[in-house]
Order: sequence, then structure tokens, then C-alpha cells
Amino acid sequence: MGRPETPDAALPAVRAPDASPVAAPRGDQAPGSSAQCHPHRARPVTVASSLGPLRALRADPVEEAAAGGAPALAVMVPGYSGSKEDFAPLIDAVAEGGIGVLALDLPGQYESPGPDTEAEYRPAALGPVLAGIVADEAAAGRRVLLLGHSFGGLVARAAVLAGAPVSGLTLMDSGPGELPMGRRRTQLDVLEPVLRRRGIDAVIALREAAGEWSATAPPVVDLLRERLRRSTVAGLLGMGDALRAEPDRTAELVATVRARRIPCLVVCGLDDDAWPVSMQRTMADRLEAEFAAVPGAVHAPNVENPAALLDVLVPTWRTWLRDDVPV
Repeated sequence: MGRPETPDAALPAVRAPDASPVAAPRGDQAPGSSAQCHPHRARPVTVASSLGPLRALRADPVEEAAAGGAPALAVMVPGYSGSKEDFAPLIDAVAEGGIGVLALDLPGQYESPGPDTEAEYRPAALGPVLAGIVADEAAAGRRVLLLGHSFGGLVARAAVLAGAPVSGLTLMDSGPGELPMGRRRTQLDVLEPVLRRRGIDAVIALREAAGEWSATAPPVVDLLRERLRRSTVAGLLGMGDALRAEPDRTAELVATVRARRIPCLVVCGLDDDAWPVSMQRTMADRLEAEFAAVPGAVHAPNVENPAALLDVLVPTWRTWLRDDVPV
């Protein structure tokens, strides 16, 4: 039996009537971007997990567009300091492609409570939690297509290794192991002692002083600021540590996806500055996975160039679903 899901009337869907995604060649947010406040038809829900309730956005598929067979659901997992709202620009288009959407906050992110111990936020700990959610969806008769962005990709991989019954795995801007040396890893090194000693508000002040959100629409800045404030310190520290210590588990994943015949896609921004594109392409080769690099995107094509990302995701997923239907 699946765990119960609760519609959450107190959690309004993020909507901005005039918002639209804008592509940008560089940066984490396009100029004037309103991506996380992009309008969508998903409803806010609370999903039960082994670590407690998680807030999520759920959208039903357009049945007329379904690929046949059991209903399909894309479960989307955000990255470090992210949230379900990062997938707002994708929700309606995926649903219109005949695939439902469940976009989650991970434990400790934004509106989802989480444990107080940093070690519980490592992918090896969060993977089984996510695997339980996927198992609930499968028990309800849905074929789950699991997508993880950045740190969320490490968690999605751990979920599959923990036995999550998925019909496809997409790793987006996520590498084979720890973050290599570069700007993003250095930022984690710099911000960790600030977070430990002075708290989240000091981190927000530093990010604002650095102009990180200067090209972002004010409503989105408000959201980014608020979700940082509401995320757990243990979660931010634990995920940050994991990003600098995660082992390369690609060999394990290769064995698992081959044994279970799970189709895989590795997709990233053409100018990803976290894990190099060449590293992600090599990981895709090892997985015998499809690979795509999204132009006009760096580390978050879901907000930087969602239209181009959707051109990759929806056709690929629909092909997987058709191939999964017995003839």
C-alpha cells in the first residue's frame, strides 16, 4: 500500500501571470528571469516519506497525449539549496506530453522538514527515502521516470541503487561523484564556515552582496531568499559536504541499469560550470545512456533554457514509454 498523499490548500502554487522563461548564455538565472515563478497548473500536495512529510507539486497528465500502457509520472528532484519550484517551467509542457509530474522538495529543503543530523543528508541516506516515494507511486500503478538535478542527481542515483522501481533515469547537470575543483566547489568552501558560525541570513547577505541575484526578477529573488531561510542548516551543511565527498558510483549504477534494463539520459547545460560537460558525456558513455547538451544554459537548463530542455526530455521519455509497452 502506498503512503497517503495530502492536498495542501495552505500551500499555493507559485504563479506569475506574466512570467516567461528566457534563455541566457551564462549565469544561474537569465536576465529578468521569472522561471521559478512561471505559471503552472500543478497542485500543491504533501507526500509522505520515511523522513516525514515532503511538500511537492503534482500535475496530472493530459490523457489524450499519453503514450499507452500504465500512466507515467516524472518525479523531479532538485539540487543543493533548490526546491520543487525550480521545475515550474517544465510542469505544464511535460503534462501536455502525456506524462504527470511530481516535483519534490528534498527533506530539509524549503517547505519540507528534515532531520537534524548532517550525515542524514548524504545521497546514500536520502536515496532510500526517495526510493520509498517511487515505490509508492509504482504501487499506485504509475511508471516512474526519475529526474535528478545536480545534487538531486546523486540522490536519484542512490535511489535506483536502493531499488527504486523506475522506468527511466535522467541525470541533469550531475556528475559521477564529488564536485571537481572550480567556482562552485570554492563557493561551498567559502560559505560553509559562514553558515556554521553566523547562520543562513549571513549567507544570504553575502550572496546578495556578490550580486548573484542581480539579474533575477524581484519575485524570484524573494522566493530564493525565503527558501534559503526556511531550509535546515543541517541540510545545507550535509548536502554541501556530500557534494565535496561523494564517491564515483557509476560502476554500480552501470551494473544496476543493465541488470534491470533501465533506460538512462544524461543532459546538461552546454556551458555547465559544475561538472564539466566532457565528464558528464563520459559518464553517459559508461551508462550506455543518451546524452544531450542544452544550448544557452549553464548549470540549470530547467530555468535557463527550459524550452530547449523540454525538446530533449519529452520526446526521449515518450520513446522510453512506448518501448516499455508490450506489443
